[in-house]
Amino acid sequence: MPPTITLDLPDLSATHALAARLAGLLRAGDAVLLEGPLGAGKSEFARAVLRAAAGDPALEVPSPTFTLVQSYDLPAGPAHHFDLYRLDGPEGLDELGWEEAREGIVLVEWPERLGSLAPGDALHVALAPLAEENARRAQLSGWDARLAALAA
Repeated sequence: MPPTITLDLPDLSATHALAARLAGLLRAGDAVLLEGPLGAGKSEFARAVLRAAAGDPALEVPSPTFTLVQSYDLPAGPAHHFDLYRLDGPEGLDELGWEEAREGIVLVEWPERLGSLAPGDALHVALAPLAEENARRAQLSGWDARLAALAA
């Protein structure tokens, strides 16, 4: 079983700090799978990762809920933010350019819809809301060599 790190993020500032640490580790071919229930903060986390990776806190990062994918040119290479909530399974991924996107960085909300296309070397980020407003718990697993840098 891969190592897991659990972090309590008491507010948006802590969530954004974790996202910034992650952004600094991203490289072409990386997949970040964002798991958790509705309202857990997956889109907020992805938005913070993309803004930090771009070095632009004002970067417009719309939710890909209806477009299913949004693409960005980042210093580390192309990045693609997928929201697969509206898909039943991996069948529609070809039309979304999944294979080409995997050459860059992918952040995926609702990764269970990837089925067999889920990358085995992905970083899993499971988010769960806590009782306090904007507080969440993050469980991170995968990326054995880089995982410890996320706990800093």
